[in-house]
Amino acid sequence: MSDHIDGPRQIGDPASDLTDLFAFTSPENPAHTVLAANLFPSAGTTAMFSNAINHSIVVRRVTVVGTGNAAKFKPVDKEYRFSCRFDVLQREDEKTIQRGTLTCPDGQALRFVVNDENYASTPDGAFRVFAGLRSDPFLLAWVGMTKVPNLLEHDNVLAIVIEFETQRVLNPSEGSLFGAIAETSPLAAGINPVERPPLRYDWVGRPEQTNMRLNNGGLKGVDDLRDLWNQQTPFALSEELKPLFQQRLVESLTDWDMRDGKADWTPAEIGAAAAVYLDDFLLFDVSKPMSDTSFFEIEKSALREKAYQTGGGRTVDADVVDIMLTWMVNNDREFLQGGSTSPTKTSSTTFPYEASPNTELQTVADNVELAASPDEVWAVIGPFGGMWHPLIASIKLTGQGIGQLRSIETIDGKQIIDRLELTDDSQRLYRYTNVSGFGVVDYTGTLDVKPKGSGSSIEWRVQFLADNQPTLIVRTIVATLMKTGFESLEKRFGPLK
Repeated sequence: MSDHIDGPRQIGDPASDLTDLFAFTSPENPAHTVLAANLFPSAGTTAMFSNAINHSIVVRRVTVVGTGNAAKFKPVDKEYRFSCRFDVLQREDEKTIQRGTLTCPDGQALRFVVNDENYASTPDGAFRVFAGLRSDPFLLAWVGMTKVPNLLEHDNVLAIVIEFETQRVLNPSEGSLFGAIAETSPLAAGINPVERPPLRYDWVGRPEQTNMRLNNGGLKGVDDLRDLWNQQTPFALSEELKPLFQQRLVESLTDWDMRDGKADWTPAEIGAAAAVYLDDFLLFDVSKPMSDTSFFEIEKSALREKAYQTGGGRTVDADVVDIMLTWMVNNDREFLQGGSTSPTKTSSTTFPYEASPNTELQTVADNVELAASPDEVWAVIGPFGGMWHPLIASIKLTGQGIGQLRSIETIDGKQIIDRLELTDDSQRLYRYTNVSGFGVVDYTGTLDVKPKGSGSSIEWRVQFLADNQPTLIVRTIVATLMKTGFESLEKRFGPLK
């Protein structure tokens, strides 16, 4: 999914995991350019920026040096580097805050406060920056070639959004076409006495380079190259490894071409596209209009030996997966629309453009009707430490009454701790909160038994806010717990008829 969780290293260190990169003309001021990098997939409300990482967005001027099957974009050596570093957390006015510093290409240092909706600007107004929690704008509504709802619905990321005066910073009179990458890297080398830190943790140019092309699930029995790729130097890949990466791109694009059973690309065209993908940077031209549909138009035009008409780039609302999937699968013969047409929240027209974070509680509820009296059912499931659920291996209770803790070990070895918040035997109801084990905050569950005809009805309702893991994962786990538990009760008491 874009650059989310793009390799084993990123699974172990989500704070360094870049998810997306954007470059577009400011909707508020056409004389300004916006660069944005997102990281920390499925960031929860507790997620903060690492103070051990340098977060950079780097821009280089690019020239077109070949078209058609010889299409190529060549970056110059001079770079415009925007670097963000973050401080340790501080306690101020009974709040925990984090500050950071943006170092601009001209050397100006701009201090800011994380999650400050008022952002920060340099005195001359040439630069402004926001860093903080935002709704994840990435839209992923496919599993293979099957349409599904957006898999990142209600998820958040940490975002760094930088806006600057285009003419002053990039001087487009020397050339208006640029390539951008984002990278996370250690602050300094040689700190660890046991081993040297990696050159970088992660980097991203065009979306889905790693998860859809280099690690294409349609290629069986191949090695995962993502961590190796993430250790490459952007704009200067290892000459030794280039053939390995290019061959993987050729194999992957060939597989994508045949996903609909039709060959829309010639081998020469696939080789040319792989060569363009290999030089991985997000192309944008500050002299031409950028829109939600201009993404990848520059690359396509070069491969088709046409002059590009737009500024390319990537806006926050660009439907990049559907655009890329259509191009890879059928060479733009027929647009492939996924199972969703928009992310959880669309962008704003005002800085910082990325939508506010998702903080609404999510609800999962299920019910079952049983051929047993409410009292019979409550006698089994009413005790807070009851062992009625088939996925529970053991329960240990600590304390008594309201505030009592139950420590659950599941049959697959997971540990869950819940706290009793309310119990009412006369109403056959109890409410509990989750302390640990689900990766959530504000998790509240309610179990309620009511009369229903000659039997009873049970409702199980959970509300939660996912914390540093996908909302979809939490929802699936909770729904599975409910379904499995209710199925066991139906076998025990019989369904109500």
